[in-house]
Amino acid sequence: MDGGSSSFMKEKTLRCWLNFWTLFIGLGAVAGSLGMFVDPSGRTLGMDAMLPYFQVLPLAESLYRNFTFPGVALLIVNGLTQLFTFLLLRKRRRAASLCGLVCGVLLMLWICIQFYIFPLNFMSTAYFIFGLLEALCGYFLWRKERRAQ
Repeated sequence: MDGGSSSFMKEKTLRCWLNFWTLFIGLGAVAGSLGMFVDPSGRTLGMDAMLPYFQVLPLAESLYRNFTFPGVALLIVNGLTQLFTFLLLRKRRRAASLCGLVCGVLLMLWICIQFYIFPLNFMSTAYFIFGLLEALCGYFLWRKERRAQ
């Protein structure tokens, strides 16, 4: 196998992983936000005990009385952006890899807020790692695409 084929395989692998991360995180965020819209109290998702932790955030008394606002924020920040990036990747748009990098960074920032307001937990730590892996895939794919130009 020559260097060109090896390079192509690496790019193809990065593209597959970035497709996976954007779809996995995007669909999970949409499902989570829908759960928050269906039951804003959080009881159905087993999140009602987490609501008091939001009180450390600005405007807590008006935005965090239930899970409606967090659901909207989750849908916009981690749902729609990830799914939009997935579509860009599927259409092989030039900006897709850079959008994947940005989505990974957004997810890590989102999780940093969770690290601030919630006790350390497995789910937040796992999603921080997912965001890091997504950002790295986006960065390395973007770098490969720039070199190919």
